Amino acid sequence: MESSLHTMNPLVITDAPRRWDCLSLGEVMLRLDPGDARIHTARQFQVWEGGGEYNVARGLRRCFGLRTAIATALADNPIGRLVEDLMLQGGVDLSLLKWVKYDGVGREVRNGLNFTERGFGVRAAAGCSDRGHTAVSQLAPGEFDWTTIFGPENGTKALHTGGIFAALSASTAQVAAEAMDAARATGAIVSYDLNYRDSLWKSIGGKPKAQQVNRDLVRKVDVLLGNEEDFSAMLGVELKGVAEDFAELPIAAYEDMLREVAALYPNLKLIASTLRTATTASRNAWGAIALYEDQIVHVPQREIDIYDRVGGGDSFASGLLYGLLTGKPVDWALRCGIAHGALAMTTPGDTSTATLAEVERQIKGGSARIAR
Repeated sequence: MESSLHTMNPLVITDAPRRWDCLSLGEVMLRLDPGDARIHTARQFQVWEGGGEYNVARGLRRCFGLRTAIATALADNPIGRLVEDLMLQGGVDLSLLKWVKYDGVGREVRNGLNFTERGFGVRAAAGCSDRGHTAVSQLAPGEFDWTTIFGPENGTKALHTGGIFAALSASTAQVAAEAMDAARATGAIVSYDLNYRDSLWKSIGGKPKAQQVNRDLVRKVDVLLGNEEDFSAMLGVELKGVAEDFAELPIAAYEDMLREVAALYPNLKLIASTLRTATTASRNAWGAIALYEDQIVHVPQREIDIYDRVGGGDSFASGLLYGLLTGKPVDWALRCGIAHGALAMTTPGDTSTATLAEVERQIKGGSARIAR
């Protein structure tokens, strides 16, 4: 391992009593899943709840047994109550869920819908979101009492949010900044998943606007997550020497990219990137690389089978955060993230159904032989 000129500070997890291990801030949508069919020809859909930031809190709660909460908003109608019902099964604390009065038809406020098909073989996964004017996109600074939320009677060890929430509106980026400042003031770590979505940014300024917003937010972050497209689109840091199809991922180029990000944002304690090569929609090579205390930590790619890839990155984030929050070594935390993400992509829906025992088995290199 080589050292860089920039010295990264270690990540310190508070040992003070806190109500939650992780609090997520973000949108929760109703996902409509056509199963093995296509969106445009489907005649029935399964429903799940999902959202980039929420999925992390749910994974930490259901797989890893940590105490988590979600700060979000929903329109108070049957769709919103269905999303609530799904979240209740996930076990995430909903005491910070804001209900917004519904106007009857959704002219002023509504709940987001996310249609996602899984893909198979040469047919890639695809999504179509319907999320304009949602309740959460209209959140503004001052609506959450962060002083009380992070205060001595409550508090969290980690705040997790990301680029999806920050892209919903100008005000949600301000809410994210407000929450980050309040969290940092109490010694909580701030985790941020860049999670670039072209569909969210293209009508409000595209990549230049995404970079303007995210460069400011990343200066308030301790743990930064993403992939090569995220770092390029959201921060303007390019991965050099890689073809557009990402058929080969040179590790040296990733090292350079992570070190460049660390030099630009000296506040960062850990920077991690997933490594995904999509041979087909059903077969991916999956790994990760991280920079921590100036040292590169690398989990080499291995071939995995994909049933539903949506949420794999969020499950990577929750596995990584579990390792960090429980004081495990960074290389173990990275392998935990990869194992959890791989397992999450074997089942339908955005969120993980894995157990901690299954994750630990994968970390140790366990096989897929039947367990009975």
